Order: sequence, then C-alpha cells, then structure tokens
Amino acid sequence: MNKKTLLHLAKTHGTPLFVIDHAELRKNYALFRKHFPRVQAYYAVKVNSDPSVVETFYKLGGSFDVASMQEFHTVYHFIEGLPPQERQDFIWDKIIYANPIKPTETLQELDRYKPLVTFDNEEEVKKIAKHAPHAGLALRLRVPNTGSMVELSSKFGALPGEAVQLITCAHDHGLTVEGISFHVGSQCTNPENYIQAIHLSAGIFAEAKSRGFDLQLLDIGGGFPAAYDASVPKFATLAKKLNHELDRLFPKSIEILAEPGRFLVASAGSAVSKIIGKAVRNDKLCYYVDDGVYHTYSGIIFDHCTYRMKSFKSGPTQLCAVFGPTCDALDTISLAEQLPDLKIGDYLYSDTIGAYSAASSTHFNGFPPAKVVHVNR
Repeated sequence: MNKKTLLHLAKTHGTPLFVIDHAELRKNYALFRKHFPRVQAYYAVKVNSDPSVVETFYKLGGSFDVASMQEFHTVYHFIEGLPPQERQDFIWDKIIYANPIKPTETLQELDRYKPLVTFDNEEEVKKIAKHAPHAGLALRLRVPNTGSMVELSSKFGALPGEAVQLITCAHDHGLTVEGISFHVGSQCTNPENYIQAIHLSAGIFAEAKSRGFDLQLLDIGGGFPAAYDASVPKFATLAKKLNHELDRLFPKSIEILAEPGRFLVASAGSAVSKIIGKAVRNDKLCYYVDDGVYHTYSGIIFDHCTYRMKSFKSGPTQLCAVFGPTCDALDTISLAEQLPDLKIGDYLYSDTIGAYSAASSTHFNGFPPAKVVHVNR
C-alpha cells in the first residue's frame, strides 16, 4: 500500500486505522499456489480472522485451518446456504480443525459436521471417540522448531516414536487416522525444520503401512515466513527444497496440505496512527500515538515481532521512542526508531503488519481497536 493512499485513508477515516489490501491477499495466495502446485492451502484463520479476509480466500477456492468454534463458524457462514451434501463435502475437503486439544463441548458440536481434526495423545483419542466419533483424524507430530520466531513443539505434538502406537490406539477406539500433521514453528526461516519433519513423517507412513494402516494425507502445517526484512529466505527457494522432498518421499496419491497464515496476510496489512503526545525524556524524543500493543501492535507481545514505525514526512532523523495511548508502561511500540522531528497531529505508519496484529486487539484501558478499512475488494 503506497504512502499517499494510506495518508488519504487516515485523513478520511480517522485513526487508529488498520488497512487490509485484498489485492495483496490475492497476490500472495496465487504465489503460494504457483510455488506449491501440489499442496492445497488451508488458510490459518487465527492469523487474521476478519470475515472479509476469509471471504477473499473462500472466493479463490481456498481451504481453512480453524482452531476454535468461533473460527469454524466464521468459515461456515460462507457455505451454510449450500445444499447439505455440498456443505458436508466442503467441510470434509476444505476445513481442518487443527487445534490438537479440544474441549468436550467443542467435540460435541463438531461431531455433526464430520470434520477432520488433529490429535497428539491418548486422552484426546478417548475424548474424540466419545464425543466426536464421526471425525477423521490427523496425528500431530512434534518436530524441530529451531530458529522459528514462535516455537510450538513444547506445547503440541506426539513424539515420532509414539506415532504408530497412537494410530493403533485410535483404530482400537473405532476411529480412522487419515494422516500426519506437523508444525515447524511460526515465521520459520530455517528450511531444515521442514526437511526433518518431512523425513520423520515419511518414516511414520512406512511404519504405519507395515502395521496395516494406509495413511493418505500429509499436513505440512504453517510457518511459511513473511518477508519482514532482507534476512528472510526467498519463498521460491524454500518451496523448491520442500517440493523436492515431498515428491521424492510421497507418491502422487498422497494428499498434501499446508496451513499458511502469516505468509498470506502479513504484507496485506498496514497500520496508521496519529501522534497525540510528544516529550523529551532522558535526552530522547518520545512520541505517543493512538495505537499500541493492546491493539494493532499486539504482535510485539504475543508474536515476538518487531514492527518499524515510519513517517510520512521526510527530514533529518534521530533516535526516538514510540509509545501507545494507554497508561501502562508495557504499551511500548519501540525504544529505537529513527524518525524526524514531528508535530502532534502528524501521522506514523507501519507496513507488513497484517498477521497476528488486529486479530488480538482489546479494549484495554477503554481504548477501542483500530478501525478496519478494506481496499481493492
């Protein structure tokens, strides 16, 4: 999104403002499909659950990874008008409930939809068998998350050595395990995480087959990195490495799916805020803006992400701090931004902030979330 358009939108709609560029969403989806022609993209709704974002991917023929009933119903809204069989086919083919731990109430509600769900332990098998016996299963593996911005394997995933035992356990409870899933960690810039996970999965496929279980699905999860800076590997390079291993180890009869989120939406989001205060503290120029870490910049806290604050005005810069509007000192966007000398009422912006940002906004301290504006729909 160019600076002139962002500034015009801010002056038109007010701030704080969160802008979603749907042309960028479509471009990113097309790029993923181009470089992973064999892989079906299941958009990870948690990354940005705005219904308009979901609708754009739905119209593109996308599938969806959901992790709560709220996310499930956000997707279901777009298919509830379909005939019953088409609706059920969509749920089976295009939605995966990828949270390995599910409340009993969730399973009871899910069962009538006959969804594909993940699991990673014996207790979850027992819950699914009792409360969602019509579900299909994918076993979530614990795999290396080395170098990923957000590590997930300490919370989820069965050890590879437990995999076939758990598949057998599911079978003994009358359930069918369709395949294997894994997640290499969010914003994964280390291709070896994927390579090792694919190799582990191939080994489990072979062991399961020797025990009479014919797995048909591999979910390579999310973690596909957004280009926040020049240190992030080229997406095409990552895809080439992964495709080589997938084609080498898994026959064409095996369905491959992935759960991209950040890669699809990060570059489509921009935030604009207004300077509401200005001070010099300890010889450092400090700006206070009307957005912060309890709102669009929540990814600083929850996602371990750094967002650069940029000025619409040019001029000599100096080291500045930027704070959010609340009375909490945690509401710190940056202590080291290079910005010019600006006035109260001037605007700052951040780009590539579409993932794990507005999705976590709160009303803390009485400050509402940023207004969302959709462009190029």
